[in-house]
Amino acid sequence: MIEVREEKLQDHEEISTILQKAFGGEDEVTLVKEIRDSAYFVPELSLVALHNRRDPVGYILFSEITISTEKENLTSLALAPVAVVPELQQEGIGSMLIQDGLMRATSLGYRHVMVLGHKEYYPRFGFVPASEKNISGPFDAGDAFMVKELKKDALKEISGEVVYPKAFGV
Repeated sequence: MIEVREEKLQDHEEISTILQKAFGGEDEVTLVKEIRDSAYFVPELSLVALHNRRDPVGYILFSEITISTEKENLTSLALAPVAVVPELQQEGIGSMLIQDGLMRATSLGYRHVMVLGHKEYYPRFGFVPASEKNISGPFDAGDAFMVKELKKDALKEISGEVVYPKAFGV
């Protein structure tokens, strides 16, 4: 049985282990630590998947980013990273984390979420290429840079560029 809950301080070490196992390095561990120590961290959107209600086996983080438009700066969210321990990948845990996180983000009043990821995977959650919504990023990722509107037409008549916090290294 898998349960999703907000991370706790005592989860940090196990979250780091999940990230290392899933990504094979330290980049995502460093990213998460830097975001936790920033104003862009949203504790309610730093989520852990627990196996049998006690063993952390997955993690997802949504943090605040900005969409810079000609008129204003809009607060949005970045979904990064999402990770599941290799031995439990392809079991639906990542999907569960994404769906749970999107619901929580919506209930907190966020209007959209950006992700840079597999263009075959994220559309199942309602993500579309950001270019379709007149949103660009600080990199050339084509259709792998995607957005999901959490509120219908939240990006209607909006055109802008996403500005990521320094922790993302872009």
